[in-house]
Formats: sequence, C-alpha cells, structure tokens
Amino acid sequence: MENRGQKRMEDVEELPADKRACNSQDSRSSSSGGSSVQSQSQEAANGASSGHETTDADMDTSSSDSPSSHSDGEPEKEEEEEEDTDYGSCDSDDEEGENPRHKALQDVQWGRSSEDQQKLSSLVTRLSEEVDPSLQLTGLTELCEVLSFCTEDSLSTVMADTLARVLVKLANHESNADIMLLAIRAITYLSDVYPRSVAFLVKHETLPALCQRLQAIEYLDVAEQCLQALEKISKDEPVACLNAGAIKAVLSYIDFFSTSLQRVAVSTVVNICRKLSSESPSPFMDAVPILCNLLLYEDRQLVESVAICLTKITDQVSESPEMLDQLCSHGLIHQSIHLLNLNGRTTLSQPVYNGVIGLLRKLSSGSTLAFRTLYELNIGYRLKEIISTYDISHSVSSTNPITACSNQVHEVLKLVIGLLPSSPVEDNQLALEKESFLVNQPDLLQQFGADVLPVMIQVLKSGANVYVSYGCLSAIHKLTCLSKSADFVDLLKNANILSVLAGILSRKDHHVVVVALQIAEVLLGKYSEDFLNSFVKEGVYFAIEALLNSGQQSQGSTDVSEEPVPKETVKCLCQSFERSISSSSQTCKIEKDSVYILATRIKESFFGPEVFDSQKGLTDVLQNLKHLSAALDDLMTVPIDAPALHDEKFFSVWSQIMERLNGRESVSTFEFTESGVVKALANYLSNGLHQRKFSKGDPECDSLPFVGNRFEVFTRSLWSDGEATSSVLIRKLQNSLSSLESYPIVLSQFLKQRNSFATVPNGRSTSYPILRVRFVKAEGETCLRDYSQDLVTVDPLCFLDAVDQYMWPKVQLEPLDSVEEKDQAMECPSSQLQSTSISCQGESSTHMEIDSPNASQLQGSQEEDQEQLPDSGEENTSSSEEEDALPRLLFRLEGLELDRSLTVYQAILLHKLKSASETTNDSKLSGSHTITYERAPQLAESDENLFPLGSMDNDEYHPFLSFLFAQRLGLRHKATNPPAYDILFLLKSLEGMNRFLFHLICHERINAFGEGRLENLDDLRVQVCPVPYAEFVSSKLTEKLEQQLRDSFAVSTCGLPPWFNDLMGSCPFLFSFEVKTKYFRLSAFGSQKVHHHPQHLSSEGRPVTGSLPRKKFLACRENILESASKMMELHGNQKVVIEVEYSEEVGTGLGPTLEFYTLVSRAFQNPDLGMWRCDRSSFAGKPKEDSGFLVAPSGLFPRPWSDASAAFPDVLQKFVLLGTVVAKALHDGRVLDLPFSKAFYKLILGQELSSFDIHFVDPELCKTLVELQALARRKKVFSESQSDARAAKCDLSFRGTKIEDLCLEFALPGYSDYDLAPHSSTDMVNLDNLEEYIKAIVNATVCTGIQKQVEAFRSGFNQVFPIEHLGIFNEEELETLLCGERDLFNMNEVLDHVKFDHGYTSSSPPVENLLEILHEFDKDQQRAFLQFVTGCPRLPPGGLASLNPKLTIVRKHGSDSSETDLPSVMTCANYLKLPPFSSKEKMKEKLIYAITEGQGSFHLS
Repeated sequence: MENRGQKRMEDVEELPADKRACNSQDSRSSSSGGSSVQSQSQEAANGASSGHETTDADMDTSSSDSPSSHSDGEPEKEEEEEEDTDYGSCDSDDEEGENPRHKALQDVQWGRSSEDQQKLSSLVTRLSEEVDPSLQLTGLTELCEVLSFCTEDSLSTVMADTLARVLVKLANHESNADIMLLAIRAITYLSDVYPRSVAFLVKHETLPALCQRLQAIEYLDVAEQCLQALEKISKDEPVACLNAGAIKAVLSYIDFFSTSLQRVAVSTVVNICRKLSSESPSPFMDAVPILCNLLLYEDRQLVESVAICLTKITDQVSESPEMLDQLCSHGLIHQSIHLLNLNGRTTLSQPVYNGVIGLLRKLSSGSTLAFRTLYELNIGYRLKEIISTYDISHSVSSTNPITACSNQVHEVLKLVIGLLPSSPVEDNQLALEKESFLVNQPDLLQQFGADVLPVMIQVLKSGANVYVSYGCLSAIHKLTCLSKSADFVDLLKNANILSVLAGILSRKDHHVVVVALQIAEVLLGKYSEDFLNSFVKEGVYFAIEALLNSGQQSQGSTDVSEEPVPKETVKCLCQSFERSISSSSQTCKIEKDSVYILATRIKESFFGPEVFDSQKGLTDVLQNLKHLSAALDDLMTVPIDAPALHDEKFFSVWSQIMERLNGRESVSTFEFTESGVVKALANYLSNGLHQRKFSKGDPECDSLPFVGNRFEVFTRSLWSDGEATSSVLIRKLQNSLSSLESYPIVLSQFLKQRNSFATVPNGRSTSYPILRVRFVKAEGETCLRDYSQDLVTVDPLCFLDAVDQYMWPKVQLEPLDSVEEKDQAMECPSSQLQSTSISCQGESSTHMEIDSPNASQLQGSQEEDQEQLPDSGEENTSSSEEEDALPRLLFRLEGLELDRSLTVYQAILLHKLKSASETTNDSKLSGSHTITYERAPQLAESDENLFPLGSMDNDEYHPFLSFLFAQRLGLRHKATNPPAYDILFLLKSLEGMNRFLFHLICHERINAFGEGRLENLDDLRVQVCPVPYAEFVSSKLTEKLEQQLRDSFAVSTCGLPPWFNDLMGSCPFLFSFEVKTKYFRLSAFGSQKVHHHPQHLSSEGRPVTGSLPRKKFLACRENILESASKMMELHGNQKVVIEVEYSEEVGTGLGPTLEFYTLVSRAFQNPDLGMWRCDRSSFAGKPKEDSGFLVAPSGLFPRPWSDASAAFPDVLQKFVLLGTVVAKALHDGRVLDLPFSKAFYKLILGQELSSFDIHFVDPELCKTLVELQALARRKKVFSESQSDARAAKCDLSFRGTKIEDLCLEFALPGYSDYDLAPHSSTDMVNLDNLEEYIKAIVNATVCTGIQKQVEAFRSGFNQVFPIEHLGIFNEEELETLLCGERDLFNMNEVLDHVKFDHGYTSSSPPVENLLEILHEFDKDQQRAFLQFVTGCPRLPPGGLASLNPKLTIVRKHGSDSSETDLPSVMTCANYLKLPPFSSKEKMKEKLIYAITEGQGSFHLS
C-alpha cells in the first residue's frame, strides 16, 4: 500500500517485450517481499539501460560517499560506448561475413532448441508422475529456469498441451504454496515464450484457477504471480478472461499490491476491454466503481491505463442511455473532469487526454444525466482553459485532417457542439430533455456561453484552419439559436462577433461562409434592434453584397458552391463534427447555390435598398474619417521644404484623427480601413516613397531629410502621452491587417513518394515528385531558336536563374563555348521537396503520407554540399551569383511574367494564386505547365541599396531611415493587396519608431534646445516608454506560419509560399519569437534542425531521423580558450553536433558540453583579453572586476583599438574565435552565458550605430555627448540666423561654464592611447570645434574604433553559417536565442514543468521545502543551482518548459542517516537526487554546499 500513488519514470514504459529475465529472479525466492523488490529493481535497471541521455532510473538507490558531485559516471560510460559505435562506419565487413555467421548462429540455436526440448520432455514426465512435494518443487524450479531462457522453437503444440495440463493441476495444489507459486510462474513463462499455448491453458481451466487465487488471497506472492499470468493470457484470449471474471478478480484487492503490480492488473483490464461484448455488460460494468476510484491515483501510467479502460467501456455502451447513466452514477464525470485540470498533479499523455475529452462527449451525447452533470460542474470553464492554452496550429493532423478525431481542439469542439442540442426532432426524446433542461436553467447556458464564446472567437481571429473554424462557427451558431437572455447580447457585442463574421464571409470555403450567414440571420432575426446598425458599421452588409455580386457573376461555378474534394476524403467538412456518419451519407449536405440563396434572403428580409446605397450606407464616423483622410492627402500639395507649415497642419489633422479613434463612439475595423486614413498617412509620412522602387540617384532621395523630420514629428505626437496613443493605432492596424490579408496556407496533397529524374537544371535523380514543364518560344520572338516541344522534368526548388542558365545555351542562335562552360559550372544544387501538389488554406484538402527511408539521408548529403560553398549566404548558388550574370531569358506562364527571385515552384504557385478567383488544388501543380520564354531586356532594373552602412557623415536621420528602407517591402504585396501593403508599411514604420524611440526623441529635444524652445540642459533628459514588442506580433500570421512549417513540404525556405519569405524578410516583427526560431533553423540549417520538441524524440531521447551526427571532443579545463580554439578549428565548419568530455573526468554528454560553453563564456569575459570596454564607474571606487571577470552593467561592448597597437591582432583573433563559438552554440542548440550589450547585438544584426546608441554602452558618456550636441546645435542655428541680437542672448555655456574652460582635450575618455585623428591629443576643445570633437568621440566609440572587431566577429560567425539568417530577430530576441531566458524560475510554473519520481511527488515535504528554498534564493544562487543541475546557469529559450530532458527530482537513498548525504545530479538527464532531509534548514545548508563546492568536475556519485 505504501507504493500507491508513486510515479514511475518514463523509460520503464518501454520495457522489452520479453520480461522473463526480470521474472526469473523471482524463482530464487518464495517470499513475497524479496520477489517484489527484486522484480522492481530489475525493471528499473532495464528501463534505465534502454535510455540514452535520459538514463535516470538506475541511480535512484545509489549512495554518494563523495561530497556533492556531478554524477555522470557508469551510465555515461555505457553511453560513450554506444556513441562510439555511432560515429564509426561498420558496414565494410558485414557483407563478407554475413552468411557464415548467420549459419553458425542457426546451428547454435538449433542445438540449443533440441537440448531444451529434451529437458522439457523429461521435466513434464517427472512432474506428471511425481507425487512427492519436494521433488515436484525441484522439478518446477528447473522448469522455470528452462522456460525463462528457451525460445519458441523449443516447444511444440503437443508439448504445450501436455505442459498446460500438468501446470494447471499443480497450480490447484492446495497444501503447498511454493508449488502453486512456481506452477503459476511457469504458466506465465509458457504464455510468454509460446503464445499458442494460451489456448491450451484456457482449455484446461487455467483462468478459473487463477481468478480463484485472486478473489481469496491466501499468499500475496502467489496472487502477484497470478496477476502477471493473467496479463500474459489476456493479450491473446481477452474474451475468455472476460467470461471467467478476470476483471473483477484482478481489481478486487488491487490496493494490496505495489504500484508496479497495480499497473499489471490494470494492463490486464486494458487487454480485455479491447474485445468487449455488449451482450453481457455485467462483468465489465461491475468494475467501473473500482476503475473510477483508480483515476484519483497519482501514478501516471496507472491512471492512463484506467482512462483507456473507461473509454473502451463507454464506447461499448454508448448506445444505451441506461448504461451511460450507470457510468455517471459512479462518479466517472467528476473524476474525468479532474483529469482535465491543466494544473493537476497527474499529467496525461496527449492521446489519452484527448480520449478523456471524447469520453465526456460520448457520455453527454447519450445520457441526459451526463449532460446535466457537465453543465452543473461548469464544464465550459475547463474547456475554455484547454482551448486557450493549446497551440491552434497543432489542431489538425498533418496526415489526415478531416478524420483526425484524436487531436485536442477537434475533440473539445465536438464536446462543445454536443453540449448544445440542435432543434429537436419530434421522436427524439433525448434532445427534448436536453433542451428542456437548458430552458429551465438559463443561467447554466449563459455561464457556458460566457466561458466558451470569447475563446472560440479568439481562435477564429487567430488564423485557425478551416476545420477548426467550421467547428467554432457551428458551436457559435447553436449557441445563438439556444440563448435568449439579454446578457448574451452583451457577450456577443463585447466579443465583436460581427467583425469576425465580416472576415469569415470573405473566405472561399462555402462551408464556413454558410455557417457565418446562418449566424448573421439568427442575430438579425432575434436581436435586430441590437445588431442592425452594427451590421452596417462593421461592414457585414458590404460582405453580403460582395457575395451576391460574385454569385450573380459566376452562379453555378465550382468556386463557391462546389467543393473540390479529392476521392481520398473520408467525409465532407460539414460532417466532421457529427456524432456518427453512415456509409450512405458521404456527400456534402450543403446545396449548390446555398450561399447565394441565404445571402439574398438576409438582404431582402432585413436591409432596405437605401442601406446598400454607396453614400447612405456610410456611418457618420466613416464619413468624418474620409474627410480627415482627404485633409492628409491635401498636405502633399504643401511645398516639402516648409517643415514648420507641415508640422502645424499635420498636428491639427492627426489630433482630430486620434480624437476620433479614442472617442466615445468606437471606430470599427471596417470604418478604419475604408476611410483611407491608412493610405493617406503612409503616403504623407514617406512622401510617396514607400510605393516606389528607386535607386540612389533618383531625385526623390533629396526629400529624405524631410521624410525623417515627418517621422520625428509623428513620433512626438504619438508618444507625447506615453505609449497608450501608439498602442491604439497599432491595435487598429493589426485588426485591419487580419481582416484584409489573404495569404494562403499551402498544404501537401496525396502524392506517392517516388524516385524521379529532374532534367532541369542539372540532370539528377530525386526522391520526390518533380514538375513537368513544356518550354515554348514566345510569339514574335526572332532572336531565339525553338526548344523541344516535349515535356521536360524540372526540379521544383531550383531558382528561375538556374533554368535560365540551363536554357540559354540551347535556345541562343549563336552558342558560345565559354558561355556554355560557365552555365555548366553554375548548376544549382536543388533543395529537398516532399510534395509538389498543394491546396489552399480555406478548402477541404487531404494530405500526403511520406514513406521514403532515403529522404533524410539525401537531405543531409545535399545540405553538406551547400554548406561547403564558400561564403554563400543563400540556399542556392544561382541566387548568390545573380549579380555576376544578368538575366538573359524572360519566362511567362499564361501571359504573366514569372518572378525570377523565386524558385520554380514558388513562381508557379504565386501565379496560380493570382491568375483566377479559383483556389489552387492538386491538379493545378501536378499536371503539366507551359512556360514561354523570350529574350530579357538588356537593361535590368537597379536595386541598389539606398542606405550603405558604415558611414557617419550622412544626414541626422540616417540610422532610422536606413532601418526603415534598407529592407524594402516586396512590391508584389502592393500588386496583390494594396490596402494590406499600406498597413504593412505603417506597422513597419511604427515598429521602427518604437525601436528608435530614444534616438528620435533625443534628436527632437536637441533641435528644440538649439532653436531656443528649451532653455535648460536638464530638459534634454529623455525617459521613453516603448510599446512592448508583443503588440506588433500578428497572431493570425503567426498561426499561419506555424501551420505551414508543419507541412511536409517545408523542408527548406525554398519550399514555402513566397509571402512567408517576403514578410519574414521585411516585417519579421509580425511573427512570434517561437515561430521565428523555427523559421531561422529551417533557413539556416535545413529541415533536420527544425524539430526540437519532445514528440520528435525517439525512445532514447535522441532526435528522430534527420539529426546531425555527433563528434566528441576532449577539453582541458585549465586552458579552456585554447580548447575552444582547437574545437572550432576541427569541427566549427562541419555539420556535426559536438559533445565535450574533460581529461581525467568520467562525465560526457549534454551536461559537460553545456558547462564547457559556460566556461568558455566566462573566459571571454576576462579583462586581460582587452576585448571589452571597462566600467568607468570603477573610478568612483566601485570594483570593476569580480574574480577575474569583467563587470559590465550595460553589457559587453568592444573597446576601441587603434590599428597601430601591438595587441590589436590578438584581440581580432579572439573576436574571430568568439564569433565561431557563438555560431556553433546556435547550431548545436547550446546556451551561452555572455551578457552582450544591446548595442553589440545591433552590430551583430548588421545595423549601424549612432551617438544615441552609446546610451546602451555608457549612459553617462551618452548624456554628456547629448548635452554637448545640443550646445553645438544651438551655436549652428544662431550663427545661421545672422541675428546678432539673438546670438548675444543665447547661452552657449555648459552648465554655466564655457566650453573652453572645461579643458577638454581631443582624447577618447578612458582610452587615452586611442588617436582621434586628425587632431592631436594636445589639441583643446572649443566652441568652434565642438561638433568635430563629438563626431570623433562617437566615431571612435561605435564606428571605426570597433569596426574591425565587429568584422572579425562576423567573419568567425560566417565560418559556421551565414550571419544574415539572424536578421529576423530584434536585439532582445537575439539575446534570448543565444543566452536563454533572463528570468530563471517562475515559481508558478515550476510544478507544471518539473517531474517528481522514485519516492517523491509534488506534495512530498522535501519537495515542498526545495521549492520554497529555490524561491528564497537570490539570482546568483539560482544560477548556481541551475549550473549544478544542468551544466548551464541559464535556462534555454522558453524556460523550464523547454528544458529537455525535463528537470526530474527523485529521492536519494544513501546511508542510514540522510542528514549527512549531499544532493547529487546527473546533468545529462537534468536529474537531481535529493536526500529526504528532516528540515528545511538542513536541506538549504546542504544544497548551498553542494551547488558551491560541487562545481567544476564530473565524477561518480
């Protein structure tokens, strides 16, 4: 009983099928205690040996004589041997010796089987004739030994029959318990080694004998052996076990057994439940009370097995309301809801969790009692929690989206729909009872709606796929039909249901459109007074009118009314949430013209003709915003060189717009987008440049300073009242983008994996489908020859430039050998593709299944080929050499030019999506394509970078404008969706203003001081409150990218729809950090590095196929930087994962590797290296060094060096090494402990710095420089005014002191050895050369003084992979990516992400004491604890939830007195072995001693 509720580690769940080696230990002891302990111990050992980096079971009973140490000992030695076999190649000698070896093994096996047969025959004869109990006991012992090691070949059916009869007879031996025990053990072994013997055991009445021993327990060890025997027999004869009463027998006294045997007992019930019969429900229904009680236990494996049993039982009786009521009467619903608690102590695996939700759905659909109970228990709150915390992008299986009932959101939506009865049929008594209950209990329905409605509307806003959207809309439709309270109207209004409906009506799938129209009809029919005006305000009536217009133009077309469902689809979308589907109802229920008919009915019933008039249908808010938008447009006529006039007029117009946006009457998304404010504002701020593609020489570039001034004025107006005003505008823009964007998600279709040959561009075999293309010369083209009219096969992921290089020698009239040779040299290695057949998001589609064992190998080999290309930042050589060869051919598909910057697949896909209103289905790309070619224009458009980086002499707005315009928005966005393009530009502008907020505000204050609008230098101090980055993230686009990345086609960024790459390149702030990380790994490392989730790991904890090989490296702690240099020299540019071990230490694997990177990080912070700026506050008496490590309150930033310095070359080499280490840590997924400053992260990202960035390096220096800049600006303004009177009045002193009296020399503060050329250090600063002095200081601090160090860092980084891939992150995100989370422990989440095992649960007193101690620890102590347990003082991105393996805390069994033991760890498994200390104070003392003294070595514990 004491073991009840204990959890067992995960590895034990995957024991080998043959457990006889474990059980054979029991035969040496007849005592129940010894048998049980030995069996459990051996099971744990086997479970541990099956693991790899997660090995943690065999250490639970170990003791440690040494003071606390990292325990990566003997298990790691075994791990090392396994790894060594992985690294070497052992295929060379296998073929030669395979046949002789196989024959020898067969001979040995045959000889052994013959010997075993003789032994068994002899033993059977003896046992059948012997009557002496002692001799029978001896014979049974020998029999158990033989059976535990023999194979199936040693037995025959005749032998099994005879043996079964003899053993059953001995198992009924009443007078000798040892004979019974060994006979039943022999039955267990016989069932295991020879499954066909189970039938003979059943025939000879074994089951009644075993059940009898369990129902009247006389000997505990005999009962335990009966449980194991029944578990074996139930696998093959579940029906016989059911009829014999095995369920009741194994469950009757289950509390008397240990946890491991409780699992065996429940496993028996699981086996039986797989073959239940509805004819005789009594045997399994009697077990329901016991099973419900077992759901309260804490052992995860036990609870999951019980849940499976109850799910099977519910399935069996689902057609019987009486039986379902009986299940409910035993508390099944209460216990099931308890299991669904996300904060519960027992966490279920995903399939079982989904099964429990399905169980509740089946209960509620067939039982009024269950229906009523769920409402009374407030099931809506629990379902709200599940949906709101679950990743919507997981909601559809990638292999079978429609019938995937095992996924969580699908099951939850089914339950929600089941809890909302439809209009009852006359003879459907059950539906009448349910509706009657809800009518009599309106408060329960209101509460249910209040819980689930907002979260479902949020799901619809978040870009959920068509299946989830249909389920949510169906539930909302039922809810609106059933509810009648006024509170429900307020609920709908607060959730902004009409704005969601307006967006849904623009989708192409007719299923969701029909349900949205049904909801609209119900709302207008029941609550017309409340919603009629809102239908106009939110634009729903415009959407309905658009549906009617499209229906009139293409009535009867398949576009809207007919779903292109492939033959493989199991059932239509409209049936995917129904309870049961008959074989005859596979067709779509929605009629052909239902959308047009329903929209017409709504229009004629609720809207008069005047509403649809273009002018009368406009609200007052919309008309007012249109006038303000026109006023913004009028500002474009004001001369651009009159900034003061612009400022005044813009302030006036913009204040009216913001007053309207913040007014009492809210502005809907529809009104905001239709008013034209977005377009007018984007056009005014950029002076029209955002819509143009121009080069540096264009005359429009002269207006850039005025553009910068407009953005500065706009920044001041937005942030004058804090961040609230800007947040309102950002939210409006985000809502508008969500309603207007129509970027499709492209999912793979059914296509069998097959070997193909791609002729274009380089003629090679592929393991994936290819495109079939016919190249035809364009009409009127006379300078090129005709190409073959036959179809050619094209690699879908090669760029169009590669096709150009392939085609040009074959179509030019005068082929040149040199050109041909060049073309051959520029062949493009293709990336990998899983499927080319696609369907757009928003339509029912089916998915392909891939079964290609060579696919991952091919991907790996090709990625290595690509990596070896020198300094290639692209995934394809053709794109990297685009500058060397201008395009010679122009390609068109159906008359439209194909975009050369895309792959062939992306170009055709983009064309198909734009060419017609039809959505793309699999026939669109799986068929043949005719592409015409013609000679390209000789003069290609110049796409010169408008803002070359690195120069400090540009205009004062250069850094901001460089950031805003350097990465232009793709003009294809403008062509396909102009309103969305304007919104994207404004969001990009606002995000840039938010990033440069300190810069822009400081610059504005300096100008104000210079112009005399500010008098005091103290007024220059700036306190900015930037908007949180999370507000710029579009949840809808993030969800779309999540879904796209899970598609089998996303094996490289070349296989993604082009809009993903465009938006990620120009507007990465729209995506969450998590999805950007996945995209980054896909673009930088390929598909094999994308999956880092537990579900993608094998049973050993290793990544599944596609993981990189591993290499071991022996490091020396005393010379850690030299070891790092050697490691990077050997493996830095290789696609391998490095694992570190230390000389004269036994540890290896994850823990030592993480500690290695931590030690290297600290070594780089040694001030003696001369790499970083020192904290100048140390001159005030503060220590600048701490134990040999640099203390940098603002973070590490390179110190300036002169080229002439003798130490400078060594510093550059250190920066090269640092860059390589950082890149390799990113590549291998390791966490660093390097506190870089924000300014250095900007340099890593390729951004240029200005004087204001010194604020993030040295705040005091920046403050002084800003004040000096303000004085220089004031002098310049008044000198230009040519007014002697004003010049005499202005104060040009620095806080009352003349500049000359400050005695400033031309020297860099803190670095007197740095030469500020062309001035000498003896030159003094005065008012005339003050501006030159400021520029020299800024130049030395953040530009030329550190330029070569940054270049060295980037060159080292590029040795591993191109640093440009990091450009999608901002500074804070890059810090998280490199160094993990800043917040170490969120104590509210610790229980959710820490595993307790082997004697501990979350409620154990030692565990509670440990959690309190961790909460009391300061930051340094928490870092030390983390490094002690994991090898790294920081958590990975995502915190404890992302720690893999999960942090596990187990009870340490050591000496007799646990007070003297110390905690010890296995860092490779994040496994803490904690003695059960008697008090919290003693635990804290020992823990602090362990984490401080146990660092720096890996030994046995």
